[in-house]
Parts: sequence; C-alpha cells; structure tokens
Amino acid sequence: MKLEGLTTEARNEATKNIDQRSTIEMVTLINQEDQKVAEAIQKVLPKIAEAIDAASERFKKGGRLIYCGAGTSGRLGALDAIELTPTYSVPPERAFGLLAGGEKAMYQAIEGAEDSKELAIEDLKKHQLTAQDVVIAIAASGRTPYAISAIEYGQEVGALTISVTCNDVSPMNQIAEIGIAPIVGPEVITGSTRMKAGSAQKMVLNMFSTGIMIKIGNIYQNLMVNVQPTNEKLVQRAANIIKEAAEIDEEQAKEYLQAAHLEVAPAIVMAKAAVDYQQAKQLLAEHEGRISEVLT
Repeated sequence: MKLEGLTTEARNEATKNIDQRSTIEMVTLINQEDQKVAEAIQKVLPKIAEAIDAASERFKKGGRLIYCGAGTSGRLGALDAIELTPTYSVPPERAFGLLAGGEKAMYQAIEGAEDSKELAIEDLKKHQLTAQDVVIAIAASGRTPYAISAIEYGQEVGALTISVTCNDVSPMNQIAEIGIAPIVGPEVITGSTRMKAGSAQKMVLNMFSTGIMIKIGNIYQNLMVNVQPTNEKLVQRAANIIKEAAEIDEEQAKEYLQAAHLEVAPAIVMAKAAVDYQQAKQLLAEHEGRISEVLT
C-alpha cells in the first residue's frame, strides 16, 4: 500500500496556510482538528469493547498484553503497558511493549527497524509468545512491516491479535482478529501522525487497558483498588481510596491499610465486611478480585 493513498498522509485543506496564521489562529486550527479525534473514536467503540472482552478473558487466564509498534505508535504502546504496574499492580512481565529497534528506540529514531518483518518475529520469540497472549499491534498507517509481522506471527501461534490504526483499509486492520481504526482524517501538518493519529491511539489504548482492569477487578466503583503505594503520595492516595470506598474517616482508613500490608483491596473488604486480612484475601480470591461481588 502506497503512502499517498492513505488518509493519514493526505493534505488537510483547512490548514494549508497555517504557516501564515497568527499564533492564536494556529493553535485554534490545531484545536479544531483535535476535536475530531473523540468523534472518530466514538464510531469504533463496538470494536474497542470487543477487544476488551476478548483480551480480558485471556489475561484472567494468565495471558500477557504485548504491545508492538514503531516510532510514536510503539512508544504509546510501551507507555500504556508501563503505567499498568504502578496504577494497577500488573507485573511488568505481564504487560510490556516491544519497539522496532529495541529499548533504544524509546528515546531516539532507529532508522530501518520498522521495515523489518524478521525483527518482530525475533522479538516475540524472545519473549516466548503463546496462544494465551494478546498481541496489540499499533501503527497509524496500518502498513508498518514490523507491526504487520507481529500480527502474522501472533496468528501463527494462536494469540489474540488486535490492531490499532487510523486507516480502515490498511493491511493491519484487515488481517488482525480485531481491527480498531478511528479515522481522524488528514493531519494538521501533512503526515505528522504524532498529532491526531497519535492522540487517537493514546485514547484507544487508555480505554482498552482500563477496560481490562475493570473486568479483572482492579477497579471498585471508579476507584483504583490495586494501586501500588510505593511513595508518600501514593500511600495517601491509597488511604483516600479506602476512606471513600468504605465510608470511614482517614485515621481508620490508614489503620486498615497498615493491617492489610498496604494492599488497598483487602483493606476495603476488611472495613466493609468486618473480616480479617486472611479472610479478605480468601474472599477476593473466590470472586476473581472483584470487590463488588464480594460485598454483594
């Protein structure tokens, strides 16, 4: 597929003279284009929901979330994976990003890496991809060889394959088991897919991973109940979560947090169900970590 045939590579008629506009006119144009991103995502919500349901089932059974991509897209995938550890206590080996060009590509462009289909296979083999896993391939164009190869090898192994692109007729969107393709239209600056396409990919990945976390019980009501209290700020946040969820005062919340060995979910169950730490852990295990089911 040639670049000139892609929506993400087309010229934006509304911004052809952006270089001649005042600064406030410039940022107004960018803002007007950015508003199209959420509208584009709204149209693919059924696909995002389908991806969440399918991926959460595999994740519950021990599967991993493996994000694959190059450049901006790859970095966004890695970011989504990395943030699941402090926010939801997901072990880093269960959600991680693979970038064309390796870890160095997180900080600088590695020319040619995204064009290698072999590199994606090597990276996935290195991490011993299995049929339990989920491969999330990300590329604005939907034609990046590294990302395409990740999908193809994932299907060969039997893993769930999901693509996140911004061109609906792209190879990735057509070959992935679940293709998510919000069409955001031409970029403000022609071909600069770190802009609207990047924003769309970030929003889709936010929904995707958050949806999975809700499904597996890492969220109670709208509270992060598996946050890792690894510093003073997060200990305070953990106490506030317990306070809100259990409807108790701050001092009691801190006492429950300490009694639960700094684990928020058991602390909430202890406070609301009047049980000790071991009983709370047992109840959570019996209900797949979902506090709402424990307390029903």
